[in-house]
Order: sequence, then C-alpha cells, then structure tokens
Amino acid sequence: MAADTIRKLWKNPLGAGGILVVSLAFFVAVFAYLLMPDHSPNANRMHLVLAGKKPGFQVQMLHLPRAVNNEQSSLEKWFTGVEPAYEQIPVSSWYEASDSLYYKPYLAEHSSGPEKRVAVVQQQGKAKVVPTRFLLGTDKYGRDLLSRIILGTRVSFSVGFVSVFISLLIGIPLGAVAGYYGGKIDKLIMWFINVIWSIPTLLMVIAITLALGKGFWQVFIAVGFTMWVEVARVVRGQFLGIREKEYVQAAQVLGFSDLRIMLRHILPNAFAPVIVISAANFAAAILIESGLSFLGIGAQPPMPSWGSMIKDHYAYLIVDKAHLAIAPGVAIMVLVLAFMLLGNALRDALDVRLK
Repeated sequence: MAADTIRKLWKNPLGAGGILVVSLAFFVAVFAYLLMPDHSPNANRMHLVLAGKKPGFQVQMLHLPRAVNNEQSSLEKWFTGVEPAYEQIPVSSWYEASDSLYYKPYLAEHSSGPEKRVAVVQQQGKAKVVPTRFLLGTDKYGRDLLSRIILGTRVSFSVGFVSVFISLLIGIPLGAVAGYYGGKIDKLIMWFINVIWSIPTLLMVIAITLALGKGFWQVFIAVGFTMWVEVARVVRGQFLGIREKEYVQAAQVLGFSDLRIMLRHILPNAFAPVIVISAANFAAAILIESGLSFLGIGAQPPMPSWGSMIKDHYAYLIVDKAHLAIAPGVAIMVLVLAFMLLGNALRDALDVRLK
C-alpha cells in the first residue's frame, strides 16, 4: 500500500515537484545554522551602514577578535546558533604597517570615515580583513537577508508541524467518537464543531494569541486550536461510513471493545483523507503564521519570520529595493504551493477509485 502510494506520487510531476520542494525546505529548516552565512542567534548581526544593500553587494569586513563566554554544546549551536567570537566592522580601505592594521570605516559607497588603527595581534587572536558578500543583499537594519530567509524556513516548518499535530490530537478523537456512536453524542459534538466553525479563523487566532500573549509558542497553540475542526468533520464522515462495513459488525459480534474497533479496524481505513487534509492544513498554518507575524502578533523580533520580514519592508515595494519584501513573499508562495500540490497528489494516490 505504502509503496504503491509512493510510486503514484513520483509518477505525478506536480506531486513529485511538491515532494522535492518540501524535502528541500525541511533540510534547510533542520540544518539552517550550518547553511546560513550569518551564524549568530536569530541571524541578528546588524551593520546599519550596510542597510538596504542590493543583492550581490560585497564589502571588506574587519574581524576583531573578542572574548566570548560560550558554553554551548555542539547540538545547541546547531539549533540556536553561536555568538561570534569576533566583531565585524565594514571597511572601505585598509593596510598593515609593522604590528598595526590601519583602516577607514565604510560609511557609504565612495565614502569612508577617519582612519583608525588596531593591533594586528591581540590577546584573543588575530585581526584580519575578510571579503564578505551578501547574496540577497541586506535588510533595513543591515542584516543578511539570505540568512534570515533560511532561518525563517524553520519558523514556518515548526508552526506547520506543531499546529497540524495539535489539530490531529483534538480532531481525530472527537470525530471518531461522533462518527462511531452517533445519536446524541454525535449531535452534541457536531453542535460544538459548528460553533467553532462559524467563528472566522483569523479572528479566533488573533483572540487566542492576545489571550495567551505574543510569542512563538503561542502561535503553535493558536493555529492548532483553529484547525482541528476540519479534521474532526472528515474523521466523523469516514467513521459514519466505515462503521456499517461487515468487518466492523463482525468485530462487534466477537465482543471486541469499542476502543479496539475504532483504533485497529476503522481508523487505519479512514486515515487517507486525514493525510490529505493535513497537507492542506500545513500550508494554511504557514499562511496564518505569516499573517500573524505581519500584524505583529506572531513570532516576535529578533526571531526571523517571513511575515514580519514583509511587514518591515513592504514600503520598499515602490522603490528600487522591492526585493526586500518580494524575497520572503516568494518563499511563502513556493512552500505553500508545494504543500498544496503534495496534498492534491496524495488525494489522487490514495483514491481507491483511481486504482
């Protein structure tokens, strides 16, 4: 069954493309700090004199060693970044003489500050000048845009994964109980589902977020609590149809417990549409998180979120720095589209009528 589904997915060009994009995004999210040019926590190293530079901009960076009390493990550095052991100073020109290094700070193109001097050999290490290129340019605070977009992938993936998990944790039990038992239990659960369904999703998310406070973890809970309704409705519909099958009635005659029948006989056969709707919910969670961050109630600075990056730079769309808002917007579009294509491909692959 699984092998046949995977084979069908790869035969679908759009589905295969969706799988590749999602897999690549997952790889980038997991290994973000190893792939980013800026390895500092939250990719938050600022150079205000380099604010708003265009893609491909290159500058000489003077690295001045400094003492850093860093007791992080290798795993912590992998997931949270590491505080740099040197200070970066953009310079327009420099030269070495004797045991000193002389440089002029970079102020703007064809402009520099007064000449300064530092010792070449210092207690913690050696001062040096390193050419640094910003492939996607810098944001309005002089931070590397590519690094923040890469790290923003982790934020989007985390919100999508945890939100979908919460929605399954709530939606599957409620839908299963309503569909299996029917009667008054079904009516009560459906009444509750319809009440939640009638509330606009974004409005509910905003209300929950404001009640729990602004923050990264609050977004998980807020988005997850608004997505379980669709899962519950799908699971209920599947249980209503499958509970009338002969093998379920045979299990009831044999005296199997209701819990065993639901978990071992009905749920495995009802899981295909749940997988499809989970892919769609993953895409919706990414969009909702981006919208919340754009409104300022999602992931809080300095944590990079694609939505907050658009918020910070949408005014640049009408000038020659439109890429600052377009780049994170394209990232959202590509990842959401990939999940939707994957969901459509899963629907076709798991549809028994197409076999």
